[in-house]
Amino acid sequence: MFLENTTNPTTGKGWIEVVCGSMFSGKTEELIRRLKRAKFAKQKVEIFKPEIDIRYDEEKVVSHDSNSILSTPVPSASHILLYANDVDVVGIDEAQFFDSELVSVCTQLANRGIRVIVAGLDMDFLGKPFGPIPSLLATAEYITKVHAICVNCGNLAHYSHRTIAIEKLVVLGEKDSYEPLCRVCYENKL
Repeated sequence: MFLENTTNPTTGKGWIEVVCGSMFSGKTEELIRRLKRAKFAKQKVEIFKPEIDIRYDEEKVVSHDSNSILSTPVPSASHILLYANDVDVVGIDEAQFFDSELVSVCTQLANRGIRVIVAGLDMDFLGKPFGPIPSLLATAEYITKVHAICVNCGNLAHYSHRTIAIEKLVVLGEKDSYEPLCRVCYENKL
């Protein structure tokens, strides 16, 4: 795909923000906070999430604290371009579940003058970089890494430890399937 060099006539510029961290670190909460502030500022906002994420709601992005915002579920990153027209801000939740084209999609949106806010896990349950997030981190103008609290020792946690015996990479789950751990506690569980 080619990159468009048009700018948003309202803002004149766009950029990419990434909010990343482990499960239970507040990524979605921060995404929702930023999007609600943009709406309060009377900016046109569109929110997307992968259609496979139906844990809390089929259409809403919902945080672990039950804050929510209406979104458009999409099957792949390229579909975002079909719906992100005439907007100032695009929010994308659970970005790790999208295909690698998400980086190109976010770049195209930013080049159009759109503020793009992406939230997702930076590491999978094995402690390895997850999906398109590493490439987005390299491309983004702004990065916020948030941390959970280790359920074992109370230190800052940045690992999402899977507590169920399933080896598949993508397993949608909550506190019944994952726990946040610090580096030492995560290594001790391996």
